[in-house]
Amino acid sequence: MDNRFALLIDADNVSAKYIKPILDELSKYGNVTYKRIYGDWTKTNNASWKEELLQNSITPIQQFSYTQGKNATDSAMIIDAMDMLYTSELEGFCLVSSDSDFTKLASRLRESGKTVIGMGEDKTPSPFRKACDIFTVLELLLEDSTMDKDEKEEKNFSHQNHGKEQRKENAISKDKIEEAVVKIITENQNDDRETGLGEVGSRLVKLYPDFDVRRYGYSLLSKFLETLPKLKLTQEGTKVSVSLYEDKSKKDMLEEYIMRQIQSNGRYGISLGSLGNRIHTRFRDFKVRDYGFSQFKQYIESFPNVEIVEDGERTRAVYMKDEGRG
Repeated sequence: MDNRFALLIDADNVSAKYIKPILDELSKYGNVTYKRIYGDWTKTNNASWKEELLQNSITPIQQFSYTQGKNATDSAMIIDAMDMLYTSELEGFCLVSSDSDFTKLASRLRESGKTVIGMGEDKTPSPFRKACDIFTVLELLLEDSTMDKDEKEEKNFSHQNHGKEQRKENAISKDKIEEAVVKIITENQNDDRETGLGEVGSRLVKLYPDFDVRRYGYSLLSKFLETLPKLKLTQEGTKVSVSLYEDKSKKDMLEEYIMRQIQSNGRYGISLGSLGNRIHTRFRDFKVRDYGFSQFKQYIESFPNVEIVEDGERTRAVYMKDEGRG
């Protein structure tokens, strides 16, 4: 049976343009049993929500603004959440607001054993983010929902220079993420256990509730982890495990990474441009001259069983199986 969630939206602090990404994201966690939105519906600035409420079956809760400059929705939303906590069989709550006033509510719900998913704009204060089990930035959801499959694939392998500066500032550093994953893998190795991709994802979110690979320009956790030099991903069937590059020089790590990228693209190979982008994303200080070559093409051509193919449109590196072997 799917987990049941209550979706509570603070209309005074969230734009109507986010509703579809919010519902799509929340559907990953379970069924939305309650959908309520709180605001002063006599105000014109909430007019954009009215059509969305009808289309998505969201119940509006009227809360008049009795005092100028005060957010009227906070108390009504908090009271409803506490009523649901004690009278409804829910596994979790999704609180949508960019306001830190719901920090204590999130903490109280978690103390009662409920999962709390927070969503808000990038300006949301840190205390509310950390009070949630998971916190997702609404701008990232909106951006992700408007991209088609090809754009997401291109985004996965692009340099991070294209990200929004404010999001970069708020994001946890990649070095910290790598350090945390190394610790997870080391702990599992001490217990003779493999580390799965799913475990890495869930434990990172527990450590950093607002961790989201979309902040770094990726749509998949696996693609993001591949850019961290100390980590190695291995896939067997549908199972993906994460391990460390141990006792290997940087040169060995680089060459193993390049061969894996070429081989994984099958008989069509990979364009030298895409391959170069991936290498620079993972090994940020890579320079082909450090390996004795003046051109990137010559360097890739030096790899065993790798052939450079030019088809008029692009130059590709293709892995050619050694026909002398069985």
